Amino acid sequence: MAKVIPFKAVRPTRAIVGLVAARPYQSYTVDERESRMDYNPYSFLHIVNPGYKYDQVITGEERYKLVRNRYLEFKEDGVFIQDKKPSFYIYKIVNRHGQEFNGIIAATSAEDYENDIIKKHEDTLAKREETFKTYLKTVGFNAEPVLLTYPDNDVISKIIKETQKEHAEFEFTMTYRDTHYLWKIENENTIATIQKEFEQMNTIYIADGHHRSASSHLLYDKEKVNNANHNGSESYNFFMSYLIPESELVIHEFNRIIKDLNGLSKEEFLIKLDALYRIENRGVMPYHPSKSHHFSMYLDGEFYSLYLRKTSFEFDTALDELDAQLLYKTILQPVLGIDDLRNDNRIEYVNGRHEMTTIKSSVDSGEFMVGFGMCPATIEQMKLIADEGLKMPPKSTYILPKLRSGITVYEF
Repeated sequence: MAKVIPFKAVRPTRAIVGLVAARPYQSYTVDERESRMDYNPYSFLHIVNPGYKYDQVITGEERYKLVRNRYLEFKEDGVFIQDKKPSFYIYKIVNRHGQEFNGIIAATSAEDYENDIIKKHEDTLAKREETFKTYLKTVGFNAEPVLLTYPDNDVISKIIKETQKEHAEFEFTMTYRDTHYLWKIENENTIATIQKEFEQMNTIYIADGHHRSASSHLLYDKEKVNNANHNGSESYNFFMSYLIPESELVIHEFNRIIKDLNGLSKEEFLIKLDALYRIENRGVMPYHPSKSHHFSMYLDGEFYSLYLRKTSFEFDTALDELDAQLLYKTILQPVLGIDDLRNDNRIEYVNGRHEMTTIKSSVDSGEFMVGFGMCPATIEQMKLIADEGLKMPPKSTYILPKLRSGITVYEF
């Protein structure tokens, strides 16, 4: 039984929401961030980068306190206004490629996360969890929803479609040419219907935002112990999420580029791969695999196809079937000596929205020696891995939609 509740969102005014909304801080280059803050006083970047005001790099808890101050200033100046009634928020994104995403922004339960009703498929780093928990405790809000996915549901879908016939609270287009729409659901009967449908779901899945949800759970764990009157209804029991049906989730792969061949010559490297793969030289034209357990490889100016030999590897779990795991277990770790996919500086990742020519240019530049392309994981694989309590390697999926910060804010 998934617990999903409405909340009183803090939102920008209609006139400036497009100026407030921002991509995640780390996705901007330094020049991009500075340009946006130089010319846009409403950008949410001013909140998450408070040292900009003083031309200083500020870190740690001092930064968190200033984030809180900037946020309060945005509220005092009327940039942010809080809704008077708890609501669900229908949120639609249409990106520049014509892909459409429709879902509900709501508050979801940290207890559900703890009880594995909200399931995970990626590992998190304890240090990052603790750091972000401290951040949340200090600033007192979520500004970017965790992306969750649920089985397609006719009742919820009908409510979303009917709501979207009304005039949207927000409609704005970002510089990335994606258009955002938001509708508010205040009707208590409609809210109750949505809640009932989610209560009938045994499981929903984290698609993106594992560290944010883990940190929110840590905060909940700490706050309920410190609150002698804890009753489960406090705002810290929940975190903001964007819930979309599984059919609308888009999963791309993350391809891999490696800086060296671990001391092997090109010929020695190919011979080692031959033990597990059928190798075919595809020449200079970009090649992308068409099915799972097949990989493309770019090496020394040429593309290769790698087909896993059927008798060379045993699949015992859903994780074993995942191409990112297969590549790691058969090539990256045993042949190229890459054990730590998170921290080894010899490996970098290219999201699958880019063409194979991105891998080619990276290798041709001389900075990298070899690149690998793969097919994306499926939602079924992601769910099976989560259901078995297993975790994908880092950078296994590049998931759409990518959400903006500052459109709705959940306070606790």
